[in-house]
Amino acid sequence: MLRPTLAATLLLLAIGVPTLATSQQASVVFTGVSVIPMDRETVLTNQTVIVENGRITYVGSQRSAPPGATSIDARGKFLMPAIAEFHAHVPSGAQAMHAHRTLSLYVLAGVATARGMLGAPMHLALRDSIAAGRLLGPRLLTSGPSFNNNSVTSPGTAAAMVRDQKAAGYDLLKIHPGVPRVAFDSLAAVANALRIPFAGHVPLEIGLDVALTSKFSTIDHLDGIVEAMYTGQQPLTPQVNGWFGLGIMGQLDQSRFGAIVNRIRASGVAMVPTQILMDNYANDATGEELTSLPEFKYWVPQQTAAWRTNKNNYLAQPSVSRERRQEFIALRRRLIKALYDGGVPFLLGSDAPQLWNVPGFSAHRELGALVAAGLTPYQALRTGTVDVAKFLSEEGRSGVVRVGARADLLLLDANPLDAIANSLRINGVVMNGRWIGPAERGRMLDALASP
Repeated sequence: MLRPTLAATLLLLAIGVPTLATSQQASVVFTGVSVIPMDRETVLTNQTVIVENGRITYVGSQRSAPPGATSIDARGKFLMPAIAEFHAHVPSGAQAMHAHRTLSLYVLAGVATARGMLGAPMHLALRDSIAAGRLLGPRLLTSGPSFNNNSVTSPGTAAAMVRDQKAAGYDLLKIHPGVPRVAFDSLAAVANALRIPFAGHVPLEIGLDVALTSKFSTIDHLDGIVEAMYTGQQPLTPQVNGWFGLGIMGQLDQSRFGAIVNRIRASGVAMVPTQILMDNYANDATGEELTSLPEFKYWVPQQTAAWRTNKNNYLAQPSVSRERRQEFIALRRRLIKALYDGGVPFLLGSDAPQLWNVPGFSAHRELGALVAAGLTPYQALRTGTVDVAKFLSEEGRSGVVRVGARADLLLLDANPLDAIANSLRINGVVMNGRWIGPAERGRMLDALASP
């Protein structure tokens, strides 16, 4: 297992990950700011917020600043907790040279916690070095290499892989499509015994109900839910199912809808919808339109071009009608609203960097997708703040603006409770107590911009 030893440090330097000074960050004081505490739907006006040693130490009317503190006149601005990206990726292997860019973009977009959903040994070193303050990046939770139809073909290989990843120190196990039922049962039994969570896709051979009863930690992409309504005559193969059920839109018994919501709620399994990925896949936007957002100038040009071509090629295919694509989006939005209103836990995730999703920024786009599905801006913001803290058993200690909480904060130029798009009107961020103001943030983004 890689730790932040000399070998790991050389690896991190080789991929260009930004380092942080090990000296203690100066205290930060926001004055005259409007606070969105997120543990309740309110705005506290004209507040002073003090950050010291990575924690919030004061929230109130006014108090003198600690000696040497950096003071920010935040009149007219809004301070809220930074958000989480619970279906994140950090490049590795042949793409490891993009890890620096990815980690930086998460931070500069105000993502303070990222759950990596396709891990590699180098991520263990990254995670530990970020936690120790040696590297700039979001708090990283990481899975190991995925469990799929190639990596786990028998109960024995599944059990061994679980034990190996637990011993290596990964935070969770990633489930991909194709895991056979006999191997999955062994995986789940050993993982539950060792108390290492597993999450991700619901393989077709497993199905939604087995995923729920086997104690999936999260189901990502709402995978398995559309499939649980399938009533077609053909066996449900990956080819028949298509993109997360897009291929079976005309073959669903939607009278099962309410019972499915009830079973998911009773299971306690959380949902990570990644709806912005689904919207972008199935909507009418061209590749040029999808990649015209301002954040794309910070991403890898070759990947942006490939994503653009991918969407244009998909729209040119006659196999899936526009009506079916619209039905797919509408059904998923209805599912999100019903599941959320039914009390199912939701966690924010966009699957970045993945098709049309720039790291960090796409988490904000996901907030917009949740609002488009019927959640209020406050409800959407909860999925990336207080609800993540609850899921991580950190209630009151993260995801809120409160004395004693982690100092991971977003300073915004407009109120996101009024319009969710305002979450991207970022003035500056506080990441584990470090203030990155508008000038420094602008320079860091400019350094990542394509010429």
